[in-house]
Amino acid sequence: MIISRTPFRISFFGGGTDYPAWYRKHGGMVLAATIDKYCYLSCRYLPPFFEHRIRIVYSKIESCQTIDEIQHPAVREVLRALHIDQGVEIHHDGDLPARSGMGTSSAFTVGLLHALYGLKGYMPTKQQLAIESIAIEQDQLNETVGSQDQVLAAHGGLTQVTFQMNGQISVAPVVLTQERIVELNSHLMLFYTGLKRTAANVAETYVHDLEARKRQLRIMKDLVDEGLSILNSGSNLNGFGELLHEGWIAKRTLSAMVSNSEVDLIYERARKAGALGGKLTGAGGGGFLLLFVSPDCQEDVRKALQDLICVPFKFDFTGSQVIFCDREEDYSSSARARQMAPRPMFKEASLVRP
Repeated sequence: MIISRTPFRISFFGGGTDYPAWYRKHGGMVLAATIDKYCYLSCRYLPPFFEHRIRIVYSKIESCQTIDEIQHPAVREVLRALHIDQGVEIHHDGDLPARSGMGTSSAFTVGLLHALYGLKGYMPTKQQLAIESIAIEQDQLNETVGSQDQVLAAHGGLTQVTFQMNGQISVAPVVLTQERIVELNSHLMLFYTGLKRTAANVAETYVHDLEARKRQLRIMKDLVDEGLSILNSGSNLNGFGELLHEGWIAKRTLSAMVSNSEVDLIYERARKAGALGGKLTGAGGGGFLLLFVSPDCQEDVRKALQDLICVPFKFDFTGSQVIFCDREEDYSSSARARQMAPRPMFKEASLVRP
């Protein structure tokens, strides 16, 4: 059995510029971080004693004979891409709910790739996990998703991700002192609005006409450099919170579905209680609300939003990991041979889209 652990992410600035339709023409940049809330995937080869050949346990339970029968799209395409033709069992557990703006879908894809590669006896690089997850979601599944979530889930950390017009994606950890990282972490609060939505559905309302939103997207990209400047300056962090507010105002103009009256009311209550800025953590519409709040105002904000779940967190710097590995005895010599010669999806995985 192999168990992978893959972190969820919070995005500060630059969201929207990570869609290929945008950065292939203009370039893009994102400042984001992964946190200590995780997606867990356990995978094992099934002994040949069951009526089913494939069993998948998530919010549903699927028992199938063939890959084509699988309803879960990411599981189906990852099994197909990795040429898994032996019986397998897959279990998913997550610390946070799906469709909540925390990059849960991409963390699932990255974690599943990682676990299944491990099951085949192959250790992929973080770059390979990122690029192959992007290919699965954008090319095989044709989902309207960006490219930041997969990169962050694979690499982890407080990270600046740059998207080049030639398709290259570069990953640079933000180098700060431990004291500065703790200070930033101490100013952030995360609340669950209880509003579920599918990120692709929200993104569909603006991704296909990004050229009409050049001004907003350029502002959102420029905020990355401004945010990094504040973090690296060693000065008071309040300016970072004010930038979050500026970025949220710009993001709300992308589409009427990015926010709604309920989210606006929650955000207004938080600001009146002392939050300097904030944003929904994903494409918009609901999910988690990230707030920048001075520690001496956090109790007031918590009281103002007492009807919401407040989720304490710390930054994660590990990225996707295999946290348990117990290679079971195989049941067929042909399957064992396949395990000894696993095939990556691409001959040379790099952070350049093929």
